Amino acid sequence: MPEERRERIHFRKLYSFACFHSKYEHSHSQIGQKGYSRVVYCNDPYHSEAVKLNYRGNYVSTTKYSAANFIPKSLFEQFRRVANIYFLVVACVSFSPLAPFSSLSILAPLIVVIGATMAKEGVEDWRRRKQDIEENNRKVKVYGSNYTFHETNWKELRVGDIVKVCKDEYFPADLVLLSSSHEDGVCYVETMNLDGETNLKMKHALEVTSHLHDENSLKQFTAVIKCEDPNEKLYSFVGNLSCDGKEYPLSMQQLLLRGSKLKNTEYVFGVVIFAGHDTKVMQNATDPPSKRSKIEKKMDKIVYILFSTLVLIAFVGSLFFGIETKKDFSDGNLRRWYLHPDDTTVFYDPKRPSLSAFLHFLTALMLYGYLIPISLYVSIEIVKVLQSTFINQDQHMYDEETDKPAHARTSNLNEELGQVGTILSDKTGTLTCNSMEFVKCSIAGTAYGRGMTEVERSLARRRGDPLPETGDDVQGHEGEKSVRGFNFRDERIMNGQWLNEPHWDIIQKFFRVLAICHTVIPEKNEELGEIMYRAESPDEAAFVIAAKEIGFEFFRVTQTSISLREKYKRLHVLEFSSSRKRMSVIIRNAENQLFLLCKGADSVMFQRLSKNGRQFESQTKDHIKKYAEAGLRTMIIAYCELGEEEYKSWDVEFSKAKTSVTTERDVSVDELADKIERDLILLGATAVEDKLQKGVPECIDKLAQARIKLWVLTGDKMETAINIGYACSLLREDMKQIVITLDSPDIDSLEKQGDKGAIAKASLESIRKQIKEGMSQIKSAKESDVKFGLIIDGKSLDFSLKKDIEKSFFELAINCASVICCRSSPKQKALVTRLLKGETGNTMLAIGDGANDVSMLQEADIGVGISGVEGMQAVMASDFSIAQFRFLERLLLVHGHWCYRRIAMMICYFFYKNIAFGFTLFWFEAHASFSGQPAYNDWYMSFYNVFFTSLPIIALGVFDQDVSAQLCLKYPFLYLEGVENILFSWSRILGWMFNGFLTSIIIFFWTTKSMIKQAFRRDGQVVDYEVLGVTMYTCVVWAVNCQMAISINYFTWIQHFFIWGSIAFWYKFLVIYGYLPPELSTTAYRVFVEACAPSVLYWLITLLAVICTLLPNFTFRAFQTRFRPMYHDMIQINNEFEGVEADELPRRVRKKLHLMERLMQKERLMQRNS
Repeated sequence: MPEERRERIHFRKLYSFACFHSKYEHSHSQIGQKGYSRVVYCNDPYHSEAVKLNYRGNYVSTTKYSAANFIPKSLFEQFRRVANIYFLVVACVSFSPLAPFSSLSILAPLIVVIGATMAKEGVEDWRRRKQDIEENNRKVKVYGSNYTFHETNWKELRVGDIVKVCKDEYFPADLVLLSSSHEDGVCYVETMNLDGETNLKMKHALEVTSHLHDENSLKQFTAVIKCEDPNEKLYSFVGNLSCDGKEYPLSMQQLLLRGSKLKNTEYVFGVVIFAGHDTKVMQNATDPPSKRSKIEKKMDKIVYILFSTLVLIAFVGSLFFGIETKKDFSDGNLRRWYLHPDDTTVFYDPKRPSLSAFLHFLTALMLYGYLIPISLYVSIEIVKVLQSTFINQDQHMYDEETDKPAHARTSNLNEELGQVGTILSDKTGTLTCNSMEFVKCSIAGTAYGRGMTEVERSLARRRGDPLPETGDDVQGHEGEKSVRGFNFRDERIMNGQWLNEPHWDIIQKFFRVLAICHTVIPEKNEELGEIMYRAESPDEAAFVIAAKEIGFEFFRVTQTSISLREKYKRLHVLEFSSSRKRMSVIIRNAENQLFLLCKGADSVMFQRLSKNGRQFESQTKDHIKKYAEAGLRTMIIAYCELGEEEYKSWDVEFSKAKTSVTTERDVSVDELADKIERDLILLGATAVEDKLQKGVPECIDKLAQARIKLWVLTGDKMETAINIGYACSLLREDMKQIVITLDSPDIDSLEKQGDKGAIAKASLESIRKQIKEGMSQIKSAKESDVKFGLIIDGKSLDFSLKKDIEKSFFELAINCASVICCRSSPKQKALVTRLLKGETGNTMLAIGDGANDVSMLQEADIGVGISGVEGMQAVMASDFSIAQFRFLERLLLVHGHWCYRRIAMMICYFFYKNIAFGFTLFWFEAHASFSGQPAYNDWYMSFYNVFFTSLPIIALGVFDQDVSAQLCLKYPFLYLEGVENILFSWSRILGWMFNGFLTSIIIFFWTTKSMIKQAFRRDGQVVDYEVLGVTMYTCVVWAVNCQMAISINYFTWIQHFFIWGSIAFWYKFLVIYGYLPPELSTTAYRVFVEACAPSVLYWLITLLAVICTLLPNFTFRAFQTRFRPMYHDMIQINNEFEGVEADELPRRVRKKLHLMERLMQKERLMQRNS
């Protein structure tokens, strides 16, 4: 089609007041007051006043540390942990005579652990630093003093600079748009980097600056911008531009945000108003709320218990030391004369036993410090990072269509994924695709569109209606070209057949409205030769595509016109907003007629119809109700013809209102828009389907079998939400519904009277009554197997969350299998999450895909963002991100279960091995009259947690699996181990601690009773201190590593290498360390090669000690597996004995397996019903 002459009607007359009208926006009358004090001298950044203001430059840093503060700040982060502070104090005291070991032996492991963590922090921060360098050194053209544009780095920009940004380039700072390559100063912006939305936003310059198209025109340009101070509000901006003695209001329509990209426009000129960290995107770059898992919180309590144990045994040892010391010098008699009690230091002074006991207490605090695992925190951090890597690389959670894998944005909450009790989910874009398809419509009282949606089929099954053939489903026939956004089939409309319909003229008007009333931008794909549509919402794209497929193709838009087969002048665009719930355009056709075309929600559209425009109102309302029951989203389509004089008078008022700089501007604009959108003629209604995502019903079934409750918090109508609930198996046929709503005649009559106090009082009483009735229903059905589903609307939810009623609402909700909250606001979503988290104490997981879900995600224990089409706000605020809801099944049931089990086992084992080692020191000291003498060489003790026992634990935390991923998904009830916290309960923790205590007793007493006073060498020499220490230590290393071996369920070569390699490394260390000079090796000097290795007794004692230490736990696990099996034991037994006769199994196992079979039968029944 030939290019048509551009009309001299400027785009500024196309008014989109949605961008002005924001709940965050303040009036222009506040400019100059607090919060609105920024002054920008355009094209003159070195103005004397501008220099005084000294605004920030454009340099950006996202790093946590700098070269100057890395060491002090990182050390501060490390020593916020109580255990690290303890070891630091011990390291400092180790330089005093009080220390039972050398200072280097305690300082070295601390340096290794702290250094490793600091190095990890440093590497992560250096990566951020490299990204900052790349960002700051990007190039941009800036207007200089020589009146030409020259290239400079982003970081060199100053507030007030004029920059030139070309097509497909990013904006280097927050700019006020001055002009563009388009004559009327219009440009198109992609904000995907800010919010993930791929649709283009239209911006336009002020008329006073839109003529600035070249370097010469900028020579004489000067202006002053007064605007709001830097803030984080991405969707609001208030300012004034003063030029030539006049003031012009600025809004979001003139603001170009840093990080967004220029599209479909050759170039723009803009002036920098916010730079660097003052830009809105950087103001939003705040750290998410700090979250800690329940296991980590419990671990702190265990550390406190161990600290208490440490103090207790140190006190007991000091008490006995004081008593024994006092006895050594009594009435001039020397009891232990060989200690020379008459000639001692203050550390052993029978004359001052209390002081000696106190100093011994300090020594004991250091000696028994090995009860506290020094490498616990760093080991857990390493394991969690590696677990996150496995989550990120899981191909089963990779979505090919969007090319997006799962992503663990934090590793702190991995184990929390295995303990989720309740999921709070958004609906649109989370359970559904948020990819709208035009499927049905009602035009002139006639319903069009064949086939059944998924929700309709579910509804028909519930009602017992006969289902049509599968071919009648809302799917395209084979051979038909699939069109994204269009899934409409009706031979009465398609292929031009609408011309044969009785009301063909209304059908024509209906689809013309769909083709014209929008803000869609067409783009021609040169490769395919097709027109692609960029829309601000999936609904708008579906409407335009539907019009195109019927024959009303929209293919071109300019600043002042829109073209189908015929061309229309577009005079005003009154955009959609959440408060207006409608949008309109005012056009002039070729016959010079004026029309207002409008589409909007039924709640606001029917009241705007004229008396003569209600011809099809009754039929349309019936169709809308049916569409809502089918889970479809509806929109009313209407129009009216405007008189010339009527329009002219309104246009004058409207233009005056929109350019005013008063507190009443937004109110006036609203009132004038409402004034013109009256006396409409009803054409019909659209129905678009937001399909369920693939695998959603199956995923919800699996989660329900894992006893995870699902709450849906949605902004949809109650009918739509209920039917979507049935379609995705959240609600089932065997469930009874408890509906709480304020849609009653009594409340409606009070609302008409307008008495707010009476309305609130009646509403509160109504909610109380409905909650009470719901609880009575549940109590009466308690003995039966009936389950309940609770449905509540937004108004009712407001009252239910009030303090005096929220507990009864909570009690009702938790007794229901499913809960759906309709018409929920973002604030309500967060409040519901907070209520559940506070009252239940269970782990809450929130999942959503839009900006309205951010508060819910941040309030929940775990936030999961869906990287869908609504943008990236939810993902950026989340802890984990996935591309589809169905991946939540694997994230929780597989990775969640594994991570919980691994971390729980890892921590229990850590405390076991340290108690086993620490108490051997206590028993030896008791054997040596609490002398403060350690049983082992200094470096043996230092390397215990760092080299000889740490790597097998890391391997356990990364690789162990009780059952395979397939079995985790096959038997969802296995997940109950985490929900019930079976593997990290106090009984299990104390059991492992007791096992460590028992191990220490067995090793010490078996070793001492077997070796002391026995001939150990061939020459008849008995065991000395060095040999006893090596033997005991060898037994400990073997015992704790073999305990690990029998606890592991899933062996890999890495685990074998770490377990047996740690033991082998102990022997290698003994040999190498023993060959060092005696001044360095001290008690280890050739003790293994010359004394221990040649002795059969040494090897025999080690073997028998290890067997004895393993027997208690081995016996307990054998008994537990046979008579009281846990969930994973049941699954392992079931797989092991598959095909074996039931009579051959133990009775308790048979009983458990029978219960498991019943659960499996129930699962299959639920799937069939769904």
